[in-house]
Amino acid sequence: MLYEEKTMKSDKVYEGKILNLKVDTVEMPDKKYSKREIIEHSGGVAMIALTSNDSLILVKQYRKAVEDFLIELPAGKLELNEEPRETAIRELKEEIGMESNKLTYLSEFYTSPGYCNEKIHLFLAEDLKKGDFEQEEGEFLEVLEFNIDELVKMVKMGDIIDSKTIIGIFIAKEIIEGR
Repeated sequence: MLYEEKTMKSDKVYEGKILNLKVDTVEMPDKKYSKREIIEHSGGVAMIALTSNDSLILVKQYRKAVEDFLIELPAGKLELNEEPRETAIRELKEEIGMESNKLTYLSEFYTSPGYCNEKIHLFLAEDLKKGDFEQEEGEFLEVLEFNIDELVKMVKMGDIIDSKTIIGIFIAKEIIEGR
């Protein structure tokens, strides 16, 4: 049996540059009411940037929300009316200065569906070549390259704790081992 919640009322609390916050009043299956705080986000993309020697290119950047440096897949936010593939092409240039001659859509997933509608579209970027490095203003990151075994070890040791990156690493491992 499915237990759907029916939205009775929705109030916008905040509208920002990258997210909105709303509070919904919902009727639950038992006919009681509750509040749901929901972050609305346009979504984003993440790319498994796979080199010709089966290494992955990642970025290290400071993330204010967690007050720490994280190692992550190259990724970025979908702009208004932008298709995920367009975002992936743009973000590869902005984040790692690369272009991909073989960009394959792999999957999509929600980051935190308990309170947020952000969806990440995951791509495999292969046949990489250096392109124009068009780093976004106000973005400071370090480009790194790791082999897949190093990355799996880093996940297990807790050195990589970003969910989209962990997902990408294990999908990349499966792709590499399947060749």
